[in-house]
Amino acid sequence: MAPQAATSTIASLSDDAPLVLHRRDPRGIVTLTLNRPASFNSLGSDMLDALQAHFEALHGDESVRVVVLAATGKAFCAGHDLREMRAEPSQAYYEELFSRCAGIMLAIQRLPVPVIARVQGIATAAGCQLVATCDLAVAASTARFAVSGVNLGLFCATPSVALSRNVGRKAAFEMLVTGDFITADEARAKGLVNRVVAADDLDAEVETLAAAIVAKPRVAIALGKQLFYRQLELGTERAYDDAGRTMACNMMDDSALEGVQAFIDKRKPSWAN
Repeated sequence: MAPQAATSTIASLSDDAPLVLHRRDPRGIVTLTLNRPASFNSLGSDMLDALQAHFEALHGDESVRVVVLAATGKAFCAGHDLREMRAEPSQAYYEELFSRCAGIMLAIQRLPVPVIARVQGIATAAGCQLVATCDLAVAASTARFAVSGVNLGLFCATPSVALSRNVGRKAAFEMLVTGDFITADEARAKGLVNRVVAADDLDAEVETLAAAIVAKPRVAIALGKQLFYRQLELGTERAYDDAGRTMACNMMDDSALEGVQAFIDKRKPSWAN
């Protein structure tokens, strides 16, 4: 059984209706839950503000080891709030909106700890982008994914950035130009999610993945995540240079020295975190 967790909220519409639920367990596993099921957890301005506040708070918290991004209701996230977008049709507004959304995606990538998407339902457009942006994703077998803006005459340009960095080019482009849904199993085959399980097993599978991460030294995970995304944007030679410096720095940390010595001594390592 998982340790008991504390719950709090940031940026809510009212005390009775928090936009994002926040739960932390004693191991430093934080679960952020999108809590607008009636609107399919769409990324309206208020939701973007709430997520930004949470991720900014988590960034400087060294007690955090893993973040799980979850959602209530039938949908994980249906993307941007189209009614809100249609109410203010100006290019300046749209550019500001998509910039704010990109800020959320970058905040997830810049967190020093892994972020796991717990996908229980549909994830469309910017919601699919959110799944692609998370470092890891576990989906219920009933979940479905699409970048469906093209069905409304709007190419999902910003979701394409994250999608094309997770899925092969032809598979990503097909999703973008058809707007068709793919199943959870298809999403796993294409590289969009890591694991697919029955809906009743979703929490247990997320827990298994999170527990495997918190069993490792935080500093190694943090250095590794930062390097992983940096080197993707570099040429091969520069990527190896960066990776070599990162690995040498990691090797000088007490946790790595202890881990290597434990291997030599044929014992389990004793890590502080």
